[in-house]
Amino acid sequence: MNAINKLELNPDSAIDSKAFRQALGNFATGVTIMTAQNSVGERVGVTANSFNSVSLDPALILWSIDKNSSSFKTFSEATHFAVNILSAAQIDLSNKFAKRGEDKFLGVDFHVGAGAAPLLKNCSANFECEKFSIVDGGDHWIILGKVVQLHDHGRSPLLYHQGAYSTVLPHPSLNMQAKPGEDVFPGRLYDNMYYLLTQAVRAYQNDYQPKQLASGFRTSEARLLLVLESKTATSKCDLLREVAMPSREIEQATEILAQKGLLIDTGDCYTLTERGKECAFMLYKIAESHQEEVFAQYTEQEHELFKRMLKDLIGL
Repeated sequence: MNAINKLELNPDSAIDSKAFRQALGNFATGVTIMTAQNSVGERVGVTANSFNSVSLDPALILWSIDKNSSSFKTFSEATHFAVNILSAAQIDLSNKFAKRGEDKFLGVDFHVGAGAAPLLKNCSANFECEKFSIVDGGDHWIILGKVVQLHDHGRSPLLYHQGAYSTVLPHPSLNMQAKPGEDVFPGRLYDNMYYLLTQAVRAYQNDYQPKQLASGFRTSEARLLLVLESKTATSKCDLLREVAMPSREIEQATEILAQKGLLIDTGDCYTLTERGKECAFMLYKIAESHQEEVFAQYTEQEHELFKRMLKDLIGL
C-alpha cells in the first residue's frame, strides 16, 4: 500500500514547539537507524527515535520522518525498509547517520535484506519491513511497515533521554535484599566455603553484569577486551585459558570486535587498536567503580587481604 492518507489537525491547538520537544525528551526511547534502497540503487539511512509498534497481527510498526528530509523520496519509492535498533556500543553510528550531506554507508558493515534494504550489523535487533502505508502527520510523514523478517541479537540497546544518550540498567528496587534477621545461608551451608564462593559470585554479577552489558558489549567481547588490554595472553592458546570461554564464543567475539575496528588478528594472537584500548579502559572504569561500591564498607587492608586470598586460590 503506497497511498498517503491525511490526518485532520486542529491549528487552534498549537503549542510552543520548543517546550513540546523538551517535554517529549522526558520519554526515554530507543535509537534506530532506518534504511532503504530504491529500484535504481539509491540507499538512504536516517537516525530516528520515533519507532514504535502498532499491531501484533498483522505485525506492523511505524516511524516518522521530517517532511524536509532529502531521504524521504527514496523511502517513499522503496518497496521495503529496515529498522536497525542500535546497541549501546553504536553511538558513533547513530551520530554518523544523523548528519546530512555525506555517504553515510561509507565504511559501515551491512548486508541487504528484503527489498535490498541495508541491514546494519552488531545491532540489538533488525526488522525487515514491507512498506504498508504513509500517513500525513503534520510536519512529518508517518511510515508504517509490515514486518516480514526479524533478527533478535539480544544486545543491550542504546537509549535517548532528555537530549542525551543513555543505557539500560535494572531499577534499584529490583535488587532483592535479605530481610533484617533473615538467615540467607541456613544450617551447614553457612560454613561451606564452596557454596559461599559460588553465591558470592552470583551476588556480585547480579549488579555488575548489567552495568557491563549496558556498554553494548556482550560478556565474551568485554572479557576479551579486558584480557587483551592486560597483555596476560601472548598467544591464542593463552587467550583461551585467560578468557575461560568456549573457543566458538571467542571466535565469534573476535570476529565482531575486528569488524568494529577494535582488534587486529596478528596470526599468533590479537592486539587491540587505539579504539579497542579506549573501550577496554571504559570497561575497566565500570569494573573499578562497581568494585569500590561493593567493598566501600571494608578497609584497604581487608580489601587487599581478600584479593590475596582469591589469588592464592586461583594459583597466581
